[in-house]
Amino acid sequence: MPGQPHWFLTHHSVAIVTDLLVMWFVLSLLRQRSRPAGSAIAWLLAVAFIPYLGIPLYLMIGGRKLSRRAGRKERISLPTRALGLGTPSTIAELTWLDDGVLAFDTFIAQIAGAQHSIRIVSFVLGDDATGHALIDALIERARAGLEVRLLLDDLLRFHAPKAKLRELVRAGARVERFMPLLHVPFRGHGNLRNHRKIALFDGQRAIVGGMNLAHEYMGPTPEPTRWRDLSLLVSGEAAPALDAVFRADWAFACGERLSPAARVEPGPIPVRVVPSGPDADSDPIYDADLTALFRAEKRIWIATPYFVPDEALLRALMIAVRRGVDVRVVTPSRSNHLLSDLASESCLRDLKAEGVNIACFDHMLHAKALLVDDSLAVVGSANFDMRSLFLNYEIALFFSGAQEVERLARWFEHTLRSTRPGPEKRGVVRGAVGDVLRLLSPLL
Repeated sequence: MPGQPHWFLTHHSVAIVTDLLVMWFVLSLLRQRSRPAGSAIAWLLAVAFIPYLGIPLYLMIGGRKLSRRAGRKERISLPTRALGLGTPSTIAELTWLDDGVLAFDTFIAQIAGAQHSIRIVSFVLGDDATGHALIDALIERARAGLEVRLLLDDLLRFHAPKAKLRELVRAGARVERFMPLLHVPFRGHGNLRNHRKIALFDGQRAIVGGMNLAHEYMGPTPEPTRWRDLSLLVSGEAAPALDAVFRADWAFACGERLSPAARVEPGPIPVRVVPSGPDADSDPIYDADLTALFRAEKRIWIATPYFVPDEALLRALMIAVRRGVDVRVVTPSRSNHLLSDLASESCLRDLKAEGVNIACFDHMLHAKALLVDDSLAVVGSANFDMRSLFLNYEIALFFSGAQEVERLARWFEHTLRSTRPGPEKRGVVRGAVGDVLRLLSPLL
């Protein structure tokens, strides 16, 4: 038939090219020793069995470590010590921001009290009363001549109040986006997001934790439906350490090199500042969490809005229960992400069957915290899921002091009063969908 040889040659050529691409991507995946086994297997199956979908997806979101660009990013020195963390730092004063009104008032007060610089990185900046009030406060300080730098992840830029941000820039501040989604140099790494929440004031005080800058997290008046979250106001040596994390992210995003914060005298509260992300050789927060779970003797209490851990973390929790450890997972009855809830239910059912206490908070819980025995308290931005632990840029504070451990224990006890046993029984279809999403979660 006329044209048939041409069609055959074209189709045959496409098949050969596809096969070669599949082989190249398979070999590439096998060479990535740092990639979790579940993620590697999921991508291998996607590339091998549905190459026309798997290969484009891998090119867009399959990256996990920025091996080439990492060398151009300022590295944070974290010599290996206990739990795989860096050398201890200290905090002079510590305030627990476990209430949205307190957090908002603290932000406004710290912005107003800054004398030289304000540097903020956030995942979400709301186009709402809270977001506008915070930007207005920043505008006032920028007009007063302070160095104001605001870094926002590009994934949720549509949430940001664009007109207000333009006003902030006109006042003399600088606003940058982290990892622009449509920027060619970041091609292949669109899934690597900056999920850190750090606000620095004169490089001497910092707010760090789980709260974004929006009405759901904080505001000037109480709201019964406001999300339960947790952040910390710290001063002392930890603030310059957090400033170093911000400066590295800022330089990576826009190339500007900011002056380092002045060093301060040690304080009485021991802490380790632990950044984790695609530019790190390993996964420090994950490694430390996993080590702590295997070492636990009395209790493991976890608070997270999204609970989709990998197999190693799940096994560590199951083994801990069998050793007699009090294991509790506090998570919302329903979060703001349906797909995460569906995948989470499958994990929670398995843990409940092993004897883990699953506590479902009565509305949205957004805090990220870990309490192990009487020796470790962790507060930060990382969820207990594979996205936070393996893909996102995250930050966490690891405490070993008795007072900080006891304070986090009281926060857990107060939170647990508003929970009920879970997870709820679901229908066959919902359960099956959850099981499938759990298998696919390493791809994300």
